[in-house]
Amino acid sequence: MKNLFKTGNFLKSILVIIIMVFAAAQSKGQQVKPAGSGYAPVKGTKIYYEVYGEGKPLVLLHGAFMTIETNWGQLIPELAKTRKVIAIELQGHGHSPYSDRKLELTTLASDVEAVMNHLKIDSADVAGYSMGGSVAYQLIVQSPKRVKKLVIISSTYKTSGWMPAVSDAFKGMKPEFLENTPMKTAYNAIAPDKTKWTPFLTKMINFIKVPFDMGDASIAKITSPVLLIAGDNDGLDKTELIKTYQLLGGAVFADMGAMPKSQLAIVPAQGHVSLMMQTKTILGYLEGFLK
Repeated sequence: MKNLFKTGNFLKSILVIIIMVFAAAQSKGQQVKPAGSGYAPVKGTKIYYEVYGEGKPLVLLHGAFMTIETNWGQLIPELAKTRKVIAIELQGHGHSPYSDRKLELTTLASDVEAVMNHLKIDSADVAGYSMGGSVAYQLIVQSPKRVKKLVIISSTYKTSGWMPAVSDAFKGMKPEFLENTPMKTAYNAIAPDKTKWTPFLTKMINFIKVPFDMGDASIAKITSPVLLIAGDNDGLDKTELIKTYQLLGGAVFADMGAMPKSQLAIVPAQGHVSLMMQTKTILGYLEGFLK
């Protein structure tokens, strides 16, 4: 395993899997069209969003290098049957234009708030996958009143929440690894300026490599119910995940007291990428928790 990391083959294998999933998601496509879409002005740029369905608002935040369609395309049709779904494409992703401004979790979280303000949504349930989960954590930390319920899928609020192998793998990531892939094809199809592909990748790779930690104390202060969903082999350090759940009031002996308002779900035989492909499983957890 160590030799794989040294040669970079492990990282390339991860990228191949991500690319395959990306291509598969594109081929399936979304089954419904948004009731509305547009751009919300934010400091230094603008952020694209799509709105589906009616009901209580649910904000969806995608993972790194993904789009609304590739991350949430299979879930949105079901979620939109009972909820007003607001799906956002973060800075430089999908329809949202590339920006020279610094890429930071605090900025991305503020962008989500700006979209909510633009749509006149005071508070909403929020679900985030991978990088989107970290943005969701940051959102509830800096603006707790904006989040009613929080769903974190295969993500963490600190770098040490990942297994060391994950951080080690991304240290060797380079923009050329994603050349001539379905990801670039998708980028060219919807990006406002397809010449920004390499600058976008460079900025994202540099962003991923920067350590972050929102602080255990900040997580312990969260009063909203939180659902943590993880694959049993998704790269998250499960010891740290349990500690996170404890900070949220979970991991107790509920037979001798009240059931915690936050929940933890570990999906067996799933990695980081394959977890998001378990549409029925994820949907079941989301619907049960958000009700």
